[in-house]
Amino acid sequence: MVVREWSGTVRDEDAAAYLELMVRHAIPDYRAVPGNLGAQVWHRPDGDGVVRFVTVSWWQSRAAITAFAGDDIETARYYDFDDRYLVDRGPVVRHYDAAGSQP
Repeated sequence: MVVREWSGTVRDEDAAAYLELMVRHAIPDYRAVPGNLGAQVWHRPDGDGVVRFVTVSWWQSRAAITAFAGDDIETARYYDFDDRYLVDRGPVVRHYDAAGSQP
């Protein structure tokens, strides 16, 4: 199993709207890709008027991630609404090999 992690920040006043979009659009998009084992959005105030969002997804393989993200899986994939909300895009994605039980 491979875990994919991306993070970015939005302004405090935009956090609720951004979370809603992530839950309604991004997470179902992740889940629709064959080989996706689950996805979550984590968020927390990060100080200085911003909220950090972290998207964590679990995948059967790097090949499954490629079906979602394209050939360069280390580059973040963005949604149309990200331009409106993100103040820090977090362009790099981290991947981890995972052992143990699934989420």
